[in-house]
Parts: sequence; structure tokens; C-alpha cells
Amino acid sequence: MAKTARKATSAAKGKKRGARVEWSKAHLAELKKHSKSKTPVDVIAKGMGRTPGALRQRAYALELPLGHRR
Repeated sequence: MAKTARKATSAAKGKKRGARVEWSKAHLAELKKHSKSKTPVDVIAKGMGRTPGALRQRAYALELPLGHRR
């Protein structure tokens, strides 16, 4: 049997993963402010330099409403 070639991972292609940034009290206060003002997640993500998924995970952990508003 022939071995199958593996796809190159993103690290092998030269792409870097984002470094983990701790959540400070100021970051949490900003997230709470955006939650109250119902700012879209994509706008918050660009302003805070975090991914939308990271914001949603932290909002879920803090039991803050964030995301879809119908």
C-alpha cells in the first residue's frame, strides 16, 4: 500500500496563529458596554482585535447577550 501525502498545515506554510491575549478588567468592561448597546459582533471584534468566536465564548461565560438580535 502506498502512503498518502499529508496536506501541509498552516504553520508549515508560514502562517502564524494569533497569540493568546488575556482578558483584562478593561476588556471585560468594554465587552459589557458593547453588549448593552447591542453593537454587532463583527464591529466589536475589529475594535478589540479579537475574533468573533472569542467574543462570543467570553460573553457566554459571563452570561452576556451577544450576537443575533432579531
